[in-house]
Amino acid sequence: MAVMKRLLIVLVILASPLALGLLFTYDIIKIDWISFMEIQPSYRVMEDPLPLPPRSVPVQGAAYIPELGAPVNPVPADEASLARGKAYYDVACALCHGPEGKGNGSFSGFLVVYPPANLVAPDANARQLSDGAIFLTITNGIEGRMPALIENLPDPRMRWDVVNYVRHLQQQAAP
Repeated sequence: MAVMKRLLIVLVILASPLALGLLFTYDIIKIDWISFMEIQPSYRVMEDPLPLPPRSVPVQGAAYIPELGAPVNPVPADEASLARGKAYYDVACALCHGPEGKGNGSFSGFLVVYPPANLVAPDANARQLSDGAIFLTITNGIEGRMPALIENLPDPRMRWDVVNYVRHLQQQAAP
């Protein structure tokens, strides 16, 4: 009997640190450890990226300079550009504008207030825009209507290829 009491006391003594450790492990008791990143002085939650310095030029070159208006398309609309533009369009644009640019993409049904633009209709606004204006629309989006695609298409050449492909779609749909 005395051996059983001693064994029970030893088990309780050995098991209590384990039970206490499990309480901390399963977040029952919260302790802010110094190693947590969110309590470091150099970390700020949801910090916006710093704005670009005025008149700075990106590493890959200036895509456009806002003071000069819409840029001129520097990419020739050759077969390679159209193939790349179709690939980029299919990933970034076709979801809303549809594979033929008619504004009937698979996501367009959810955009009731501002449906996607028909890019190829004879009276489409996109037909009257310059290549540079389409490039700026792809880059910056339209407030409340279309997201900026500069993160989806980070290289300016990618956006110019999409512009060339949109012009190709418009030529194919011409009456």
